[in-house]
Amino acid sequence: MSVHRGPVSGQRRAIALATTDWVRPGGTPPGRELPLVLRPSHDDVDLAAWAGTHGGRVRSWLHRYGALLFRDFHVAQEDFGEVVRALAGEPLAYVERSSPRTEIGDHIYTATDHPADQPIALHNENSYQREFPATLAFCCAVAAESGGATPVADTRRILARLDPGVVRDFARVGVRYVRNYGEGVGLPWPEVFQTDNRDEVAAYCQERGIDLEWKPDGGLRTSHVRPALAEHPVTGERVWFNHAIFFHVTSLLPEVRDAVLRQFAEEDLPSNTYYGDGRPIEPDVLDHLRDAYRSELVALPWEPGDVMVVDNLLSAHGREPFTGARRVLVGMAGTVRWDDVRVTGETP
Repeated sequence: MSVHRGPVSGQRRAIALATTDWVRPGGTPPGRELPLVLRPSHDDVDLAAWAGTHGGRVRSWLHRYGALLFRDFHVAQEDFGEVVRALAGEPLAYVERSSPRTEIGDHIYTATDHPADQPIALHNENSYQREFPATLAFCCAVAAESGGATPVADTRRILARLDPGVVRDFARVGVRYVRNYGEGVGLPWPEVFQTDNRDEVAAYCQERGIDLEWKPDGGLRTSHVRPALAEHPVTGERVWFNHAIFFHVTSLLPEVRDAVLRQFAEEDLPSNTYYGDGRPIEPDVLDHLRDAYRSELVALPWEPGDVMVVDNLLSAHGREPFTGARRVLVGMAGTVRWDDVRVTGETP
């Protein structure tokens, strides 16, 4: 097998993978621990072929840095599924959805179809679910004219920045997620649960400890609690891992938040979060959490053909607003269950 995909004198050049180091680490942005930027040491290196024989090295880097940016490999949209399989594993279906996405085939999706002028806060994919992906892979097919980066942040460092009292409170009770689905309220429940059968939705929720209530107008309200901290299944490191900020109503843009609060009673908001015991999260705690995320945020502009691989527990991710055309794809792989990573014992 070759990792070189360009013709040389009319023939494909075959190089022994074991004896040639085709990918070189270029370090991380100044003063930051992630992402590790990796570039090919030769022209036209086939990233999928290289990753297929260097999985151990990829995992080692990923568990150390949390996010890897493969640059100058010129990965095309039609090749991205193969790259995801080589770098992360078989792509997963997107279930219990919270963001509009378009599937382009084989469980490869647009990263989000959220409006271009609205930022997407840092979060860890599907941390509100019973199971969530271990790894995410993003590919830039078209870079935005301005903005549009996929920022990342080290969740180990976020946790280290948090006040121990805040951490203990969340570790003790977790995060309660309340969502409403209906006409004009977030995503409709058939899209979220990928079925229009109420019995199937009820069975899905019951199996996962999600309380549900069918509303008189045909809408749906769900409420459930998940932990706020996790222990990485490989490294054993503790991480801040939740959607407490992401789904809180105060995280909406001010003009959107004001309109939503005028239109809906608190219990009918499209989404909101609380302490796991139902208490409101105090404004100063919300500000403290946002400061921790903001302090660790790293945003590198996309270049066409870039691929970024993210360990979902070690790195949060988001999206900057942008102008112009932008097309970033995502594949999610590996399944982790909360039962296997929840924090036990004393929390500092």
